Amino acid sequence: MRRRVLPGLPLSLGITLFYVALIVLLPLGALVFKAASLGFEDYWRIISSDRAVASYRVTVLCALGATAANVVFGMSLAWVLVRYEFPGKRFVDAIVDLPFALPTAVAGIALTALFAQNGWLGSLLAQFGVQVVYTPLGIMVAMFFTSMPFMVRTVQPVLEDLDPALEEAGQSLGGTDWQIFGRVILPLLTPALLAGSSLTFARSLGEFGAIIFIAGNRPMSTEITALLAFIRLEEYNYAGAAAIASVLLITAFVMLALTNYLQARALRYTARN
Repeated sequence: MRRRVLPGLPLSLGITLFYVALIVLLPLGALVFKAASLGFEDYWRIISSDRAVASYRVTVLCALGATAANVVFGMSLAWVLVRYEFPGKRFVDAIVDLPFALPTAVAGIALTALFAQNGWLGSLLAQFGVQVVYTPLGIMVAMFFTSMPFMVRTVQPVLEDLDPALEEAGQSLGGTDWQIFGRVILPLLTPALLAGSSLTFARSLGEFGAIIFIAGNRPMSTEITALLAFIRLEEYNYAGAAAIASVLLITAFVMLALTNYLQARALRYTARN
């Protein structure tokens, strides 16, 4: 009988389920239970108020903008790290993980100082009439910064595993670089792009620390949903905070479920072709 390093299935499964229940399900269950303590009318009144709806709009639109930017720039960065050799490549590869290690509040302060009208980048953009700090654009910048590693680290290993023979076959058939990328490489990257996009979007929805410093936090304009839930907590309105937070929770779950479905379809399509 082959000796296993890990314990048997019952013990491993029990430890795993206990960990998931304690770390994930218990907090989410408490959130759902607190929101469910409200009647339907009170719950709907809280989540459909003008201020709450405005925060949903700001959060979702900015998260979509940050996700779109990450699809382009995150995939481009992953491509450069995989396909090219240049001085300082390891340093750039390490910098990608900086948002994981950097406290989000520190990131928010740094971005605010950088993009303020007297900052290094803010002063340059001000000459073209572009203001980043205290605008929705600043929110997108903060979301982009904190969620970029999810896209890069999801696409990078797929690029590394791509068979060069596929590209060589496309070149031998007379395909241009753009044709090879669009018809050979991009279909193989689609599942990874969908996974990275879902992680980026979900991360952007829940971002808080980096945003509150650069957004200005004006109700109906630059106030995100996470901040509104925090404000309700400071008012000791725990049920109201749970109701608003549950909207983010439902949105994240729906987004992840939809992305998993599209990713599964993309994998089946790739396998057939």
